[in-house]
Amino acid sequence: MNLFFDEEHLLLRRQVRSWVERNLLSGTRKETDMDTEARQLVSHLGQEGFTAYVAAKKFGGARENVQARDLCILREELARGSALADTMFAMQALGSYPITIAGSEEQKQRYLPPIARGEAIAAFALTEPQAGSDLSSMETRAVSRGGEYRLTGVKCFISNAGLAQTYTVFALTDPEKKTKGISAFVVEANTPGFVLKERTPLLSPHPIGVIAFEDCRVPRTQLLGQEGEGLKIALTTLDTLRCTVGAAAVGLAQRALEEAVQYSRKRRQFGQALAEFQATQFKLADMATELEASRLLVYQAAWTRDHKQRDLKQKSSMAKLYATEAAQRIVDQALQIHGGMGVVVGTPVERLYRDVRALRIYEGTSEIQRLVIARNLLKSSQPG
Repeated sequence: MNLFFDEEHLLLRRQVRSWVERNLLSGTRKETDMDTEARQLVSHLGQEGFTAYVAAKKFGGARENVQARDLCILREELARGSALADTMFAMQALGSYPITIAGSEEQKQRYLPPIARGEAIAAFALTEPQAGSDLSSMETRAVSRGGEYRLTGVKCFISNAGLAQTYTVFALTDPEKKTKGISAFVVEANTPGFVLKERTPLLSPHPIGVIAFEDCRVPRTQLLGQEGEGLKIALTTLDTLRCTVGAAAVGLAQRALEEAVQYSRKRRQFGQALAEFQATQFKLADMATELEASRLLVYQAAWTRDHKQRDLKQKSSMAKLYATEAAQRIVDQALQIHGGMGVVVGTPVERLYRDVRALRIYEGTSEIQRLVIARNLLKSSQPG
């Protein structure tokens, strides 16, 4: 794996792994409500300097430029310890990256430093009740009037809804152009007309909900880039961050494998440890092999992005598809090895079973990734 990393990456992995061991896996964590824990996690990640990797050094970041390999390392190690910790870090990256790539100097100076310090929480508002994978069905409007835009519409499944101070919001400025008429805005939570409609409970702890814009007046200075560039900003962001979803899957799968190995060694049936049965050994071998393949695909995609290679979209989609599907299988096998204990509420593998499922859906479902991969393959193989 060192093929993809420099010494700074390896140092970062040691640092975050040590922090996870001390703070997320030590068994001394205090029980608290999800929102409080989410806020505390962002603050702690900021104090440790981990959220600094979501921004460039000029704007309070850790490196000269944001690196996908840094984000993947952080998500892999954090997910191994806590799905919520991974989510809160991931949203700092997802919510701020559109500002990094399309924001004005003033926007970057205003919004990126507090996000990088973990003092402000970020969010990314793209999905709507009728517009998930199909962005041509977007209904949120942004009408230009004088020196402002008036936003109307509803966004659903928005991570950090109600917690974030800064939302990257996508809306139609020219509905007749459909996806080519989408624009991006930075909307602050205290803007009049911004409404938290509801919080949406999920099977795994995750702050998420529905937000609405009710004649929400946003100054023109909050537009990211130019009108009509919203789709490009969204897709560039997702192409970059998609491989980090695979990294989170690797982290969850790594934890599941560790739990399965440990349990199979101590659990005895028919006079011997589960680990001594060939059937168990075959399961562990398959789990470890799929995990290693996932890790290689993820870091190949991250390396591709950091080195500005042209096939990022293909490799990122492959990494996300394979790693999330494999993680589902690995966690399922870990639960199977645990038998009845695997379905007891509160055990590590039971939590992992709930945590892993959403990864195959958000930032592009597995079905969408297959379409992207197949279409790129067919396009590249055309004669002439």
